[in-house]
Amino acid sequence: MPVIAVQDIAHVRYAAPDLAAMRSFLEDFGMQCFESGGRLYGKGTDGRPFFHVTEPGKAQFLAVGLLAKSEEDLEALAKYEGVAVEDSHEPGGGKVLRLLDPDGYRVEVIAGQSNDEPTFPLIGEPFNTPSVKPRLNREVRLTPGPSHPHRIGHTGLAVSDFRVSEKWYKDRFGFLTTNEIEAAKEVPLGAFLRCDRGDQPTDHHTLALLQLPGGRRNLHAAFEVPSVDDLLLGHNYLKLKKRTPFWSLGRHVLGSQYFDYWKDPFGNELEHWTDGDVYTADQPPTRESIQTLFSAQWGPPVPTGRIPVGVIAWLLSLFVRTKRRFSRQP
Repeated sequence: MPVIAVQDIAHVRYAAPDLAAMRSFLEDFGMQCFESGGRLYGKGTDGRPFFHVTEPGKAQFLAVGLLAKSEEDLEALAKYEGVAVEDSHEPGGGKVLRLLDPDGYRVEVIAGQSNDEPTFPLIGEPFNTPSVKPRLNREVRLTPGPSHPHRIGHTGLAVSDFRVSEKWYKDRFGFLTTNEIEAAKEVPLGAFLRCDRGDQPTDHHTLALLQLPGGRRNLHAAFEVPSVDDLLLGHNYLKLKKRTPFWSLGRHVLGSQYFDYWKDPFGNELEHWTDGDVYTADQPPTRESIQTLFSAQWGPPVPTGRIPVGVIAWLLSLFVRTKRRFSRQP
């Protein structure tokens, strides 16, 4: 049994040498930004005090935050780990437990933050389909501007040993596997992991772990927006601002969400997404290929020219070695 069952992702934390440049991008991305204690914070419309943090320093990923169900859960995890729960001195207050995972990633488990009431801006109008016409006697008139990120939905980490990391996160936080990704037949590459919230629906994944070369790095952080119209408005706005695109526009196979990926000024990948899959705890896991991971139901495949050459070479060599191994079996 896991020690606790986390409820969601809380935030991602980065360092950057220029907070003004980061703020300019995040505001173009649609976040509500403010500074406190020398840090830059971004938040959305879900009422939480923040979901993106930037600290001054060399550009790098610093930590992922996870939401515990209660302060009692934090105490149980603290006892298991032999570390202390601390008061959080960041916006929203509450308590925080700081851990290091097997690759040295900081994991900040929080509970008891004070939140505002969420808002749910309606961006766009109901769709008129061939069979149902809910939009009667009114037009669609959209206001150009940034998207409206509501909440952070998930993040991904490159890990050195997938099975070791998988066990660490599942044992402590109760994650469930939605899809296990194979580099080749019976050769695990990673997985999409979701929270265990029983019969309450939760996102297709909260955390993605992929065993990739090149050391520790955040693969991307993803933020849910209220509609396809909002996602497309944000896409046009970021193009107008000459921001750096990464992968868009499309609809994923795994997770099913509409997606739009961009890079911030320091190379971090951020995703707008909407209309993703949700599951209860009784949904069984599946095995999927790496081709499925990087494909789209419509839209372009992941741009290989923007994946590090070392990663592509490693995946190809792994595929060749695995193919040879299976071809030698009787």
